[in-house]
Amino acid sequence: MTTNDQVPASFSVYVPDAELVPEPLDPAQIVSGDPVVTGKVLSESADGRQIRGIWQITPGVVTDTEANELFVVVSGRATVEVEGGATLEIGPGDACVLREGDRTTWTVHETLRKAYHISL
Repeated sequence: MTTNDQVPASFSVYVPDAELVPEPLDPAQIVSGDPVVTGKVLSESADGRQIRGIWQITPGVVTDTEANELFVVVSGRATVEVEGGATLEIGPGDACVLREGDRTTWTVHETLRKAYHISL
């Protein structure tokens, strides 16, 4: 195995204090407010189909089309409305699964931070 083919070393991150970087939010996704998104990819598979990281959004209302994702809310609160499906009230400690293609509206009540795993 060459250096480029090696699996990254195991690690841990304290999610509440992890430093995040700005991530662009398409203005067309913003329904109301002035939400700001930050995040950090912690690991990604060699083929780019498995992504693990931390994501945060400040209060506001945004729309999204989801990937196949499992996440756990670390802090904050939001209401996630899944078009044609459930309305999810999420907060600290909640685990949530969103299906690929779900069209959602996120009403972020308190800055929300989550740790996630996405399968593309």
